[in-house]
Amino acid sequence: MKNIFQILVFSLFFVGCQPKVQPADIAKINGYWEIEKVALADGEDKDYKINESYDFFEIGKNDKGIRKKVMPQLDGTFLVNDTYEQLKVRFEKDKAFLDYKTDYAKWSEEIITLTDKELVLKNTENTRYHYKKAGPINLNDDGKKTE
Repeated sequence: MKNIFQILVFSLFFVGCQPKVQPADIAKINGYWEIEKVALADGEDKDYKINESYDFFEIGKNDKGIRKKVMPQLDGTFLVNDTYEQLKVRFEKDKAFLDYKTDYAKWSEEIITLTDKELVLKNTENTRYHYKKAGPINLNDDGKKTE
């Protein structure tokens, strides 16, 4: 029984020590993100091995910005269109949220994890979207810098 109590306290320590997203961290969102997996509320995971599109985030100093879908091309460029979602970063009760708005809908996602290479967002249905930082694909290997 004593061991179970120690394990429980140890586990709570790690859960409680999850780093909180700070306003200074928000700039890390800017750029291209490739979805790795979606963790559904029922515990099922859907892994993504290959992605036809990435999410591109651009957030300015006023915590407002956009998210849009882009399609990486083999030459290192991205195919884009004019469709995007407006977003605003909101901090509330030690949590950070992305509030989205389009002409048709409004919704929010909580930022669970944000590092230079990892982003996890949770929606209101408790679905978690796990992203990894992505860059352009360049199969030419010609030494030219991709944009």
